[in-house]
Amino acid sequence: MPSTVVVGAQWGDEGKGKIVDLLAQDSDVVCRYQGGPNAGHTIVAGGETFKIRQTPSGVISGKTSVIGAGCVVDPQVLLEELDDLAARGIDPSVVVVSGNAHLIMPWHVAIDQASERRLGNLQIGTTRRGIGPAYADKASRIGIRVQDVLDPKILRQKIEVALAEKNLWLERIYESEPFDLEEVWSRYAGYAERLAPYVGDVSLLVDEALRDGKHVLFEGAQATLLDLDHGTYPFVTSSNPIASGAATGIGIGPTRIDRVLGVSKAYVTRVGEGPFPSEIRDEKQTRLRELGGEFGTVTGRERRCGWLDLVALRYAVRVNGITSLALTKLDVLSEFAELPVCVRYRLRDGSETEHFPAHQSDFHHAEPVWETMAGWSEPLDSASSLDDLPPAARAYVEFVSSALEVPIELVGVGAARERVLA
Repeated sequence: MPSTVVVGAQWGDEGKGKIVDLLAQDSDVVCRYQGGPNAGHTIVAGGETFKIRQTPSGVISGKTSVIGAGCVVDPQVLLEELDDLAARGIDPSVVVVSGNAHLIMPWHVAIDQASERRLGNLQIGTTRRGIGPAYADKASRIGIRVQDVLDPKILRQKIEVALAEKNLWLERIYESEPFDLEEVWSRYAGYAERLAPYVGDVSLLVDEALRDGKHVLFEGAQATLLDLDHGTYPFVTSSNPIASGAATGIGIGPTRIDRVLGVSKAYVTRVGEGPFPSEIRDEKQTRLRELGGEFGTVTGRERRCGWLDLVALRYAVRVNGITSLALTKLDVLSEFAELPVCVRYRLRDGSETEHFPAHQSDFHHAEPVWETMAGWSEPLDSASSLDDLPPAARAYVEFVSSALEVPIELVGVGAARERVLA
């Protein structure tokens, strides 16, 4: 199909980067439609490991790689990443950045860090890279966009207006050092020459690609349960990772989307604070974390680990309109004799539900109702197709597909690109 959205179906870190990298081989354009440089994707290709934050995963395959208007861009991170890719033989000229994307400015990072410190035990658990404050300024209509860097006069005016307010916040509320207008303006004006060749009309580019029958792939950062509107608020990101965000983040109509591929681990992880009903409460969490390498690509933070949650996945299928699913890291479960799966939630009144609670207080107190599947206790290294999986592993995949009423078309059994079974 010409147009496919790849969306995380849990709390992120599902392996979207690898799936996008795989699908990019047969795509012409790969688009990142929201998020910032807190979205770490690890891709293993050609015997090399790439860890990218700001650029779309398609850049590794040399495909036109678009950063949409729905993204926030840290120019220093972006340029350093492009330089690193070039040094490793990857052509960065395939990257196109929307002039309407907003910039992460130095005060966004400072406010993000100071705000989390100030919240103490109530902190959200952000990556402290300025993403939230950048989106807040965008919504307040005082943000600075990529295209503003290309006009020194406009850039200086916008920085001056912003600092008049931000320095007051930093000094009086957060007791932090203010920023100097000349220093910030000089630094960001210096980015202009290097950014200019990458800036383009992303909406037009993608529209023309679709009209020409080209295959376009859309990737979100983070995932469904971190969506600003539909996630586990307030422990969410500051944009819309769900599939419909692809249309607004790139600038196309929703009718241009043909397929939505959800990506889920064969278990579930969560980074940062917030409720997590299927979180493992014994030493098996540590074992699962070690087996799965569950540490943040960008931050190195330990990820909280839990058994697969079908209630949350069913919700992801609904809000994204997921048409098929990729189940990753099935191999990580090979060392467990039994595999609990959360099939329902038990609410405070004692009732049970298969559906994600509409009210936050219900979700905070939800308890998992388990169904235990048999493990397979053997490695999956030799599997080259779904038919090669041990019977118990196939039964696990089929159980998930049947419960969600969605076909599972891809199963990940290793880190490398070729270790995805179809």
